[in-house]
Amino acid sequence: MVKKLKIIFTITLAFSIMLILSACQDSKSGASDPSMMNWDEIVSEAKGSTVNFYMWGGDTRINKWVDDFAAERLKEHYGIKLNRVPMNAEDFMNKLTNEKAAGKEEGSIDLLWINGENFYAAKENSMLYGPFADKLPNYERYLKTSSEENTLDFGYPTEGYEVPYGRAQFVFVYDEDKIQSPPKTFSELTEFIKNNPGKFSYPAPPDFTGSAFVRNVIYPTTGGYEQYLTKELEQDKLNKMLQPAWNYFNEIKPYLWREGKTYPATVGQLENMFTDGELLMTMTYMPLKPAGDVIKGTFPKNTRTFVIEEGTIYNTHFLAIPQNAANKCGAMVAANLLIGFEAQLSKLDPANWGDLPVFDVQKLNNEEKKALSDLQLGEATLPQDIMAESRVPEIPANLIPIIEEEWIENVAK
Repeated sequence: MVKKLKIIFTITLAFSIMLILSACQDSKSGASDPSMMNWDEIVSEAKGSTVNFYMWGGDTRINKWVDDFAAERLKEHYGIKLNRVPMNAEDFMNKLTNEKAAGKEEGSIDLLWINGENFYAAKENSMLYGPFADKLPNYERYLKTSSEENTLDFGYPTEGYEVPYGRAQFVFVYDEDKIQSPPKTFSELTEFIKNNPGKFSYPAPPDFTGSAFVRNVIYPTTGGYEQYLTKELEQDKLNKMLQPAWNYFNEIKPYLWREGKTYPATVGQLENMFTDGELLMTMTYMPLKPAGDVIKGTFPKNTRTFVIEEGTIYNTHFLAIPQNAANKCGAMVAANLLIGFEAQLSKLDPANWGDLPVFDVQKLNNEEKKALSDLQLGEATLPQDIMAESRVPEIPANLIPIIEEEWIENVAK
């Protein structure tokens, strides 16, 4: 009997050790499921881990902010190492797709900077973890959770599978020393392009900013944005709706830089041409970025921005966690920090980034409201009330790849 008890004890001990080792291994890899944990447990699980943050890396200011502010705060407060991995959206989408196809249970990506058609594709193909938004304390603390700015991404429901990271609005950029009265309407913009041949251009889609410019022009040339917000649009009907826009782009083509025979490949190239005086205007989907470029000295000191009265598109960009993320707990802690007031205020500063914040001002306390009002946004930044008056919603995410293909077929060729 004693021998039998010893055997049972030995088996039980061995099994307990296996469970402990397994738990330690899960903790080390970060593979635990945070949906079964409270926030304190999530934070404890994330401590000492590494979060692989995949994001567009084309702006040195943004990269520096993530490497300095975000990484330092995560290390200081949670002992988390933030590993920024610069990668274009099409590349990380391919990585997600390939890892899913290979059945990789613990993927390379923990946290993603994503929105629009990429979020649509990732969520539709079950490549994202969630819902997780309600788990983050700062989501309820600072955001208006019922707002469509937070619940829709290019018209597609987020359903808690991503959390807002920042907001953007399309603006045009000019030098006040060269243009005293910028266009106020779409017809005035057209007149400006024709009166200044060779001095205006836009990046060729699928460049992000170039594609945004094309979508912005589609609204006034085809009768407004409401018709595009219907849930179902057949290809034939969409092509007919878009034809006036392609006619317009071909109409202005001879007046563009190099007569529209070629286009700047990226918004960076467009900005360089503006800085060098080769073009009279540039454009951006980050309305505070020009103020930051003035601070850096890369844009003229009298750089200003404008929007057209017919409306300029506006959207929210988000953070998401892949379904196979190895460190979901660490990703959630990082996301919670990034949507908090301190981080949002820091990246609003044009010297740091110039990204519009996601917090609801009504939820800020008096000290936070004062810090917000004390922040200098620069003369190149339009007042928020002017920008708000011109905001129009983005075209639904599933239509964007079609529009980019049709632009290439009907305009570029």
